[in-house]
Amino acid sequence: MVEITAPAQDYLLELLAKQEGDGVCIRIFISDPGTPMAETCIAYCQPGEEQADDERVEYEKFTCWIDARSKKFLEDAVVDYSADRMGGQLTIKAPNSKVPQVSEDSPLEDRINYILHSQVNPSLASHGGMVNLVEVVDEEIAVLQFGGGCQGCGMVDVTLKDGVEKTLLEQLPQLKAIRDVTDHTNTENAYY
Repeated sequence: MVEITAPAQDYLLELLAKQEGDGVCIRIFISDPGTPMAETCIAYCQPGEEQADDERVEYEKFTCWIDARSKKFLEDAVVDYSADRMGGQLTIKAPNSKVPQVSEDSPLEDRINYILHSQVNPSLASHGGMVNLVEVVDEEIAVLQFGGGCQGCGMVDVTLKDGVEKTLLEQLPQLKAIRDVTDHTNTENAYY
């Protein structure tokens, strides 16, 4: 799954040894997988903090939990550590993290992100704007946040109703509503 080189394992083991409590592991996940904003993350994971569908992976020197939703985006990922004069640097290379991998049985979040980043955001970019998924509530309500030129724009209601909402509801009929949680009182970079 995720290759963690021997120097990276040594470094991570040192960090884990400094944590309070027994059984602290690491957890690897990707935030916003399959989108241009994807970030590969490594975090401490106290016993019981792992998610129910995480995969437990035993490395030579420690245990790691891999986020289930991130697994396919972590294929060919490599975690490495290089010592240098300043101490060293941990690097994570996940070449598939930003590659859309969407099918009918993909999680709803992945399908929403795919539509937003492949169909909606290219149009909004012409005005310096973008929209991102914050969360899905009750498995049927997409909560979105606008940014860039869309934040505080006087035309955001039209963009939301006639553009974003229409596109998402047509392509993902299981969605029942779209909510915007953007603070539109900040008009500093607004397009209109």
